[in-house]
Amino acid sequence: MISKIELEKIHRVSGLLEGCKSILFITGAGISADSGLPTYRGIGGLYNDKATEDGIPIEMALAGEMLKERPEITWKYLSQIEKNCRNVRFNRGHEVIAEMERRFERAWVLTQNIDGFHRAAGSRNVIEIHGNMRKLVCIKCPWRAKVKDYSQLTIPPVCPKCGSIVRPEVVFFGEMLPVKECQILSDELAKGFDIYFSVGTTSVFPYIQQPIIDAHYSKRPTIEINPSETEISHIVDIKINSGAAEALDSIWQEYNR
Repeated sequence: MISKIELEKIHRVSGLLEGCKSILFITGAGISADSGLPTYRGIGGLYNDKATEDGIPIEMALAGEMLKERPEITWKYLSQIEKNCRNVRFNRGHEVIAEMERRFERAWVLTQNIDGFHRAAGSRNVIEIHGNMRKLVCIKCPWRAKVKDYSQLTIPPVCPKCGSIVRPEVVFFGEMLPVKECQILSDELAKGFDIYFSVGTTSVFPYIQQPIIDAHYSKRPTIEINPSETEISHIVDIKINSGAAEALDSIWQEYNR
């Protein structure tokens, strides 16, 4: 249940949307948490503040270097995370963003999530800056495929064409961000947006917090939807202390009255 104070903020956000033509949504694990996914820094809170059963931090298990040296370790934990995501679908928060994209002249989503929920909910202008866990590629040859889940894969999976290790098209720890997505982001940020939303992300990474910081200094409206304090909470114009789906749905209902 959203408090009276938060409802007043939602009313203000609805007013700010009036006259807007362009919107940027920056989303993180919090928006998918409303679908039932755990929130480990965007990939599933199974390992918060503890080592894996192999005695190594999850960041090390899910590192690019580990994938090269011991792919069975990386795939072991990746498949555990995927299993927890299986049979989970997008929620009302994702739907609202997709509906806003259809209504406004220009709307984009910059997401850290690798679950693919934004596209599944109907959004087309999505920058999956950390990739998509269901897109698989061979590390040696051009083979690629998209899978519904990992239930039919041998772990670690190998390429049916050349026998090399297969990996998901995601950014592991220690790896570079995808060039294509970075270029799209740069191009869209250069055009600017009328309003900026940060939804369900702790905004730890510089490329996630920077658009909000730049918008703040450019005097563009900034809104954060997050029940916790984050790296950008002190600079946004409006901070809604609520879950993503509930807040976005309330904003959209208020706007459409």
